Amino acid sequence: MRFMMIVKATTDSEAGEKPSEELLEAMLRYNEELAKAGVLLAADGLQPSSSGVRISYPEPGGKPKIVDGPFTEAKEIIAGYTLIEVKSREEAIQWVMRMPDPHGKGQGEIELRQIFEPEELSANEETRAKIKGQFGL
Repeated sequence: MRFMMIVKATTDSEAGEKPSEELLEAMLRYNEELAKAGVLLAADGLQPSSSGVRISYPEPGGKPKIVDGPFTEAKEIIAGYTLIEVKSREEAIQWVMRMPDPHGKGQGEIELRQIFEPEELSANEETRAKIKGQFGL
């Protein structure tokens, strides 16, 4: 089972404030634990939404609309993520509970979401094989 730990942004992360050296070291140790346990797939921090764009599809069949950042509501913005592969939801929750406060100031919030597996997306075996091949699953 694959899960994404979604680290929510704060006003500081949206302002481009970098993590302290102590927090970086704590996160590196945590990621090392994930890697040693064989569950880490990826982990990255994201630049503030001021350097991003949103693409929306306001009308069915219509042209996509592009909106430049920054975006409001920091708690709705993602500041980083970690992808893990574990045996159960409970194991994923245990790993999340071990993550250091991602912003180091008591403002951290992490959302845990399970990733769809190809078998859950399509009953068609050919389609599932294409999904697996495209994403190296």
